[in-house]
Amino acid sequence: MSEHPSIAVTELGSDGPPLVLLHGLAGSSREMVPTARALSENFRVLLVDQRGHGSSTRRSADLSRKAFVADVVHVLERYAPGERSILVGQSMGAHTAFLTAAERPDLVESLVMLEGHVGGSDDPRDAVRLGEFFASWPVPFVDEAHARAFLGSDAIVDAWIADLESTDDGLRPRFDPDIMQRTIEGVHKPRWDEWEALQVPTLAIFAKHGMFSAPDRQALIHRRPSTERIDLSAGSHDAHLDAFEEWIEVLRGWIRAGDGVG
Repeated sequence: MSEHPSIAVTELGSDGPPLVLLHGLAGSSREMVPTARALSENFRVLLVDQRGHGSSTRRSADLSRKAFVADVVHVLERYAPGERSILVGQSMGAHTAFLTAAERPDLVESLVMLEGHVGGSDDPRDAVRLGEFFASWPVPFVDEAHARAFLGSDAIVDAWIADLESTDDGLRPRFDPDIMQRTIEGVHKPRWDEWEALQVPTLAIFAKHGMFSAPDRQALIHRRPSTERIDLSAGSHDAHLDAFEEWIEVLRGWIRAGDGVG
């Protein structure tokens, strides 16, 4: 297992300001491509496969939040040297983006968190259940129809299926269940100190049918009153997929208001 993983980055867009997109757990930058295309006229968009995901190194000994942040810092310093980037993340990607902004505000212009939180979970079984779910996939899938029959029809399923890797014996996910479990364990630790000290302009976006309760959402604002919050009128936890038009409208509008671009 490599201590220095290869991090896959795809660039889309213009010569405008840099904007980084970070996907959620068990996803990849592929699911962020529609968002990137919608923003590419005015931004140089960097789509990142976080460690353990997509085309980046699949297995790494270090799955700490610090390691994920270091990966994003490396991307920022390599692809946008001397510039401050807009960080946009969903779920786990929002958590990574937040911690990056907290640690390196000199590299970050602003932060957008879609269905992300910093409060963690007090139930250690949460991470275990996720690991068990991913381990339950009857892989390899014979074909996409077989995969869909097992995985169902939620918004994220299309992204999971599109991300399956074709192998000699069938279709397999490009992540390992134990790596996903260990990764989310770090996300489930409360990070209120970093949140309250966060210096960059921040927007928290929640979907109508997302995973966070009303008290959860309000806690972010209560603990950091300068945070802006927008609740979408539709969408699930994966609102970048199933409430795409509203997600893009909100994202563009906030960036335009804050940066004069968009």
